[in-house]
Amino acid sequence: MVKAIVAPSILASDFADLGCQCKKMYANNADWLHVDVMDGHFVPNISLGMPIISSLRKAIPKEYNEKNENIKFFDCHMMVSEPEKWVAEIAKAGGDQYTFHYESTKDPVKLIELIKSHGLKAACAIKPGTDVDVLFDLGDKLDMALVMTVEPGFGGQSFMANMMPKVEKLREKFPQLNIQVDGGLGKGTIGHAATAGANVIVAGTSCFTASNPTELIQYFKDEVNKNLKAKGCYTEN
Repeated sequence: MVKAIVAPSILASDFADLGCQCKKMYANNADWLHVDVMDGHFVPNISLGMPIISSLRKAIPKEYNEKNENIKFFDCHMMVSEPEKWVAEIAKAGGDQYTFHYESTKDPVKLIELIKSHGLKAACAIKPGTDVDVLFDLGDKLDMALVMTVEPGFGGQSFMANMMPKVEKLREKFPQLNIQVDGGLGKGTIGHAATAGANVIVAGTSCFTASNPTELIQYFKDEVNKNLKAKGCYTEN
């Protein structure tokens, strides 16, 4: 199923009011929460860890629709060295998807198998300097591919439009794969991502600071779905 998915990045939230702010995003029609985990080694920043994810899951329990899909989905973006170490912990904490960086592991196929063995969806991210071709042999094994549109590690950076050819190549090769973009997404840049074929939109600062988050999130979805339909790869079910 390929359709618009909006995943506000909680890195841009007010951590003093994290639970309430995250509930507000779901109330404003967000599909997922994007949870950035950074260890200070793979990227030069330290952020959320397993105790926070676990606490957030207690505040926002999993909730399933008639298709048995968790509609309180936690998309965990693991910007960490040795990502193999944390798969079991993320599953235990209540994560739903484990996104590792291609640059952080020597055996991505084995890691994908490990992630799925813990009941998590498996996704692989690439930094701006990594060629998209590295994902071609993994695409059929993945639930999602993430093309970073900023250098990973900090929120609030400017969108890198020159990453869009990577998205275009992935969409052409994998028409039914979730393709995520992360970094600098807002009303002024969503068109680039949507036209290229991205369907999973990570937006932190724009969502959490919006005067009307519902309107903004719907705008993202409309732009994405319009372009997916034009490419003939939009599917509702």
